[in-house]
Order: sequence, then structure tokens, then C-alpha cells
Amino acid sequence: MATADRSRKKKFHIEMIKPSHYDDDGYVIQWAKAWIPSNTLSALYGLTLDVIDKKALGDDVEAVLHAYDETNTIIPIEDIIRRLSAPGAKGVVCLVGVQSNQFPRAMDIARQFRARGIQVAIGGFHASGCISMLPELPPDLQEALDNGITLYAGEAEGRLAEFYLDAIAGTLKPIYNYMADLPGLQEQPTPYLPAAMVQRYGGSVACFDAGRGCPFQCSFCTIINVQGRKSRFRDADDVERLVRANVDQGIYRWFITDDNFARNKNWEAIFDRLGDLREEMKLPFSIIIQVDTLCHKIPNFIVKAKRAGVARVFIGLENINPENLMAAQKRQNRITEYRKMLQDWRDQHIITYAGYILGFPADTPERIAHDIEVIKRELPIDILEFFCLTPLPGSADHKRLYLDGVPMDPDMNIYDLEHVCTGHEKMSKAEWQGIYNKAWDLYYSDDHIKTLMKRMVVTGNKPERIWAHALQFAGCMRFEKVHPLQGGYFRRKVRTQRRSGLPIESAQTFYPRRLWEIVTTYGAFAWYALRLFATCKMIKHNPATKHYTDTALTPVIDAEDEELEMLQHSDAAQAAVNKAKSEVRARAKHAAMVAAE
Repeated sequence: MATADRSRKKKFHIEMIKPSHYDDDGYVIQWAKAWIPSNTLSALYGLTLDVIDKKALGDDVEAVLHAYDETNTIIPIEDIIRRLSAPGAKGVVCLVGVQSNQFPRAMDIARQFRARGIQVAIGGFHASGCISMLPELPPDLQEALDNGITLYAGEAEGRLAEFYLDAIAGTLKPIYNYMADLPGLQEQPTPYLPAAMVQRYGGSVACFDAGRGCPFQCSFCTIINVQGRKSRFRDADDVERLVRANVDQGIYRWFITDDNFARNKNWEAIFDRLGDLREEMKLPFSIIIQVDTLCHKIPNFIVKAKRAGVARVFIGLENINPENLMAAQKRQNRITEYRKMLQDWRDQHIITYAGYILGFPADTPERIAHDIEVIKRELPIDILEFFCLTPLPGSADHKRLYLDGVPMDPDMNIYDLEHVCTGHEKMSKAEWQGIYNKAWDLYYSDDHIKTLMKRMVVTGNKPERIWAHALQFAGCMRFEKVHPLQGGYFRRKVRTQRRSGLPIESAQTFYPRRLWEIVTTYGAFAWYALRLFATCKMIKHNPATKHYTDTALTPVIDAEDEELEMLQHSDAAQAAVNKAKSEVRARAKHAAMVAAE
């Protein structure tokens, strides 16, 4: 009887694809295992499971969900076409979490399905950012509409069933625009991917957002215009439910993707719950979070992060020049606090990643190179990753340049934070791109990697952690020519998956060259890894290493009175120091007045 009931149901296929993007030769960037999981894919997968479980599409509909992350999976396009083109079949292809640099690839995928009459929708930061910030659709989004592709702007909580019902009826709207109606997150279905998908990410790292939105106003950021400046949060019960679901399938490593977890009002309850679960389950939780440069000022934040299982923290340092920070509306970053903040994380044996942006108005190649050397001497950062200042669609920078008619590169594929996309008053495009490429070699010089390893030993940490992270960050740029945030283990290249407009190379040309690329890339990579590992062991077992010290490790007593080049090398830096001193004096005066009363 059950079989008969099932046979009468209408089968509805949901094909969910997170696209990658093209390298400079037009090939899809894809790995055997990618490093960075997709929160959007996880969120939509969890929401779709909830829609299916609640039978929100009707008792007569059997929904079948397939999901793919193209960074670690070859998309079976022909199989999907066969499923959705079968007699009586209904379905929709959803290209999800599409960033600006992924939009050309998303369109190439979408065109293949549209040519067969299959419904396609594209959502993500590019569509959402453009729709929220620009007075009219840019040409690439208009082209999507002209091809019968639906655009989805905004978040899906509470409204995904409506979208699927429209797809079942074959009446998808051209645009679903929810940018003015951002949903709450408490008690919403939590992000989830099955173990088989999570295991395609290096280290089997799952991800989820504990909150969305950011109160700050950084001009280069898309978060505030896509997810809003009002922060929205999940609660500790939501997070526990998510964690238990993942632990049940053997996953206990997570990337919490909040743009700034330190501003999540539920941070303490979430950290406490994670700490309790970690002790209850006796599992080595390993968590990555993203925070701002003032998080150390929040009482117990770093200590509780450690108890919760935080092993790595990403910090939006962005720059050490206050003039550049002010130009980007990054007022919350105070250079006088940088060293103390980094030392507090180091005291808990938590690896610090810092993002550093090149291309601010005051930058020149010489100034950038100089500032990197200052950072190496004076700040105890473990991993520094570099980005080109990019006018991402959805940011205030992009809107300003767009409305002012300032030339920007029309190729969205290079809006990946590692290519120069617009002009600069003090640097040519070649100079800017050149210093960006050189920055990685400057920071990850052999001598500085040795310094990073020594700092780990002297603070009671493992230098092998620097070895592994140097391979991931310096190695990916040096040998794969790809930013680490787009990296992974063993690069795949599929001959027939090339950007539209570029020729498909013959097998006789492609495969011999690809074999040579593999041999030369991974041979050099292996030698680099062995050489660094030998250095690591030498430093670890050298008794002198335990007595190592440098400026970056010197305890901070009065940050405002430190004689650091970082605090003195420009008028803007000195002004920042004077402002910090004034605030200290004001607080001391206020405290004295309170005590006198």
C-alpha cells in the first residue's frame, strides 16, 4: 500500500549547486578536497530538509534533494538534465551563495540547463548586493533575466517553501526580492550537510552562522548591505541542536561564519554551551571564528573561546595605517590595541589569522613593503593573508564608483580579492598587482617563518602548527597561484570545463601539459614542505629556542606609551596614539571622580 501511495506522488527534483569560479586560464578552480565550506549551501540544505520533513510542498509531492559544492565536486550536469527532462518530471536548479567572482561560472552552468528548458534560479551575495545597492540592474543580472533565469535576493528562512511551490507550478517569478525583510534566526532550521559532503572539505570541517549582520560601516564590506547592520542571532539551543546533529555523523570541527562573532549578543551563552558539550562528549572540538580587533576588551571572551574549542581566529586587521582605516570607515580598528589583542589570543594557544588589505588611498608599493616589515617585527600575528581592495558589488565602495562613473573592470570573474579591478591614484595596475604578489613572499620569507616557529615554542605551543599553516597559505599562493581561501588538496582540472568564449583544448595538448603541471607543482611543493619540516624540528629541539624573545612578544604594559615604529611612522599613527592617551586620561579622571564621591 505504501509503495502504491508513493508511486502516485509527483516527484520534484531540487538540484542545489554552489558554483566555483575560473582561474586565469579559464578552468574551474576545483580540488579533491576544498578548504573552505559553504555556509549558504549548508543553510539552504538544512532549510530544504525542514520544508520536506514538514510536507510543506503538499502530501502529493515527493521532493528529492541533491546538493553539490563545485569546489570539491564535478557537477554531473548531464545526469541532472536527464532527471529533470524525464517525462512528467518537475524540478529546479538552484545556484546558491553565488559571489561576484562566481557569477560568470554560474551563468555558464545556468545556460546549459536553460537550453533544455529547465528552471534555474541564482541567489547569493552578487545578486543580493546589486539589487540592494544599485538604482538599476547591472548588465550581467539583466542578461540572466533575459535568459529566463530567476534572481533571488535576500535570505530564505520562512519563505523557501513559497519559492519551491512556484517552481512546482512552473511559475517562478523573475525576481524574488526580500532585501527589505530580513528574518530572525532563533528557532530556525539550522545549517546542515550530510557527512559525505562535509568529508569533501579538508579536515571534515562543517560550518554554520550563529548570527548575521554587522553594526560597523566598513566601506569595502558587503555584509552590512546584504545581511544588514542590525545583528540577528541564533541562541544556544539552536547551536546545541546543530552540534549534536553533526556529532551524530562523526563531525566535530566547525567554522562559525559570523562576520564578527564578538558582536553576537549570545556569544557567551553559545561559548558556555559549546564548552559544556565538549566536556560532556569528551570530544576535541575544533572551531574557527571571525572577530574584530577589540574583542579582547570583552571580559572573558577569549578565555571562554578557548574552553569552547576555538583553535583558530580570523581577525580583520586590514591595515596598520590609521589614515587608510579611516578612509575605509574602519573606525573600530585601533592600532594601539593590536599588539595586546594578539598577545591575549596567543596566551590561550589560539592561532591568529589576520586579513590585510592592499590598495588603500595612501598605499604605494614602497609603503606596503615597509609596513609588512613593521608587522613582522612588532605584531605577534601567526598567519597574515593579503587581499586587494576590491569594489565588490554590494559594498559602499562599489556603489560610489558606479554612481560616479569611475571605471571598474567589467569581468566579475576577477572580483576575487586577489586581482586589481579598478584604478589607484598612486599605483598603476601593474604596480598594485606586483606588490600584492610580492607581499606573500615578504611575509612568508624563510627567516620570518623561522621567527613564527620560535614564537610558538617560547609560548608553549607547537611549531608544527606554523609549518602546516605556512604550507596552506604561502604554499597555495606560491605553487598553485590561487588564494588560500580558494584553495584545497590536489587541484583538479577538467578539460571540458572551460569558460565560455575560450576554446576547448585538444586532449593531445591538454593532458601532457597537465601532467607536467602536476609533476612540477607538487614536486616543488613536496620539497618545500620537507625543507620547512626539517627547519621546524631543528627549532623545536634547539634548547636556545626556549629563551627566544623579540619586540612582538614583549608584554604590553601601557600600549599608548610604547615606542613602536607602527605608532610613530606617520602623522595619522601619532594622532591615533594621542587620541588613545586622551581617552586613558579621561577614564582615569572619571574613575577618580567616582572614587571621590
